[in-house]
Order: sequence, then C-alpha cells, then structure tokens
Amino acid sequence: MTAWLRFARGGLTGFGTLEDETIAVHEGDMLGEARPTGEILGLADVQLLTPTQPSKMIALWNNFHALAAKLELPEPKEPLYFLKAPNAFLAGGQTIRRPRSYDGPIVYEGELGIVIGKPGKDLPEDRAESIIFGYTCVNDVTAARIIDRDPTFAQWARAKSFDGFGVFGPVAETDVDPAGLTVRTILNGEERQNYPISDMIIPPRRIVSLLSYDMTLEPGDVICCGTSVGVGSMKAPSNRIEVHIEGIGRLSNTFEQ
Repeated sequence: MTAWLRFARGGLTGFGTLEDETIAVHEGDMLGEARPTGEILGLADVQLLTPTQPSKMIALWNNFHALAAKLELPEPKEPLYFLKAPNAFLAGGQTIRRPRSYDGPIVYEGELGIVIGKPGKDLPEDRAESIIFGYTCVNDVTAARIIDRDPTFAQWARAKSFDGFGVFGPVAETDVDPAGLTVRTILNGEERQNYPISDMIIPPRRIVSLLSYDMTLEPGDVICCGTSVGVGSMKAPSNRIEVHIEGIGRLSNTFEQ
C-alpha cells in the first residue's frame, strides 16, 4: 500500500508517503515523477493538507442500489452530478463550520473519492484506469434545506459549496482495489453509515470514463462516488465526524455550530 499526502511545516508545504506515524518526504511531482529525499518526519510534527489541490470536485448523486431503493428512485443510466467549488475544500483535522447565512440542518455524507493523476478527455472505459492516481475518503457536507428551498431552482451548488463543505483526505492511496472497500461514517463515536462500494450503480472506472466525455479531468481532481443509506445531520454544538475506509484511512474532523 502507498498512501500519499501533503503537509505544511515551518511555513513550507511538502509531500510524501505515510507509513504508520512517519512521513517519507519526497520531491518533484507527487502525481508524476516523485523522488524520496531521505528525510523522515513524524506525522505529529506537521499539519496535514488536502492530499491534492483539485481544479474541481465532481460529486455524484443516487449512485448506490440501497439508497435508490430506500428513496424509491429509478437507478440512473449515467452519472448524476454537481460540482463543489474550490473554496469548499478542507483537510482532515480541520474544523467544519456552520455558515452564518444558514440555520438549517448540516448533513454529513461519507463517500469514496477518486483522485485523478493525469489529464483525461474522451476516455473509453478500458482506458479510464490509466488516469486514476488513487482513492481517498470524502465527507460531502451539505446544507440540506437549501437544495429545494426555491421551488423554481434546485440549489445544489450553493448547498454543497460553502467554505469547508468539501472535506477529503487524509491520503490518496494508490494501491487499493475499490471494489472490496467499505465506507463507515462515525458521528460522535456512533456508527451511522456502513456500506460496501460493491453496491455502487456506476463503478469508479465507468464514472471516470463517462465524466471524461463531459469535461477534461485534470491532475488532482477528485470525484466523489456518491453516498448510501445512513446520511444524517450534525446537531450538537460540537461534533466529531469521521469517514473510515479500511485500506485508505480515516478522515476525521470536528463540526462547530
């Protein structure tokens, strides 16, 4: 397994691979030619950043059989998606904060994220794997009441793009088969979501292929694969929210009202 991360230390940023509680620092391009420097840092001695700096985050809706059945929705033939603005990106360990302009429920959604490693456009499915760098954990935070507040216009972008609502990390894992993964979301120590990636309607490689016909996928971009049953709101004044995917890592944040 190879888990890549970005970090800040002493006013500088860097990247490397994580093993246990240490980081093997690298130089060059994490998504291209990366070389170890020989320097080893303790995980506790750095501030984690998002594992990449995406040009965009693409997030799918209604992409799990179990959730579609629960909501009595037809299963889509192609990805149903929205975009989250770059101001929403937030790293593990940082605080998710309630927007001042919104007093309704703030919802967590634990998800698998695909990290793009190379530019890709118009890719058939058998070539889509070639631009996938790895996989990460995502918390697709949502101001749920905003989406349908105006009956003339569904406000997906606004509801999903408040500052800090696109949480992902802590690493991009390059050596993992997503088909065997399970997503667990834990709120204040209580498990709220536990669902298999194998229940996905449109699997990762096909998602990448289909999206590449809509827009060019750029290195560092993140595709959120959608969530399943168990989504809920963070209600207490202070919450600990974790998205855990065995084989990738644990994305842990606090939410403050």
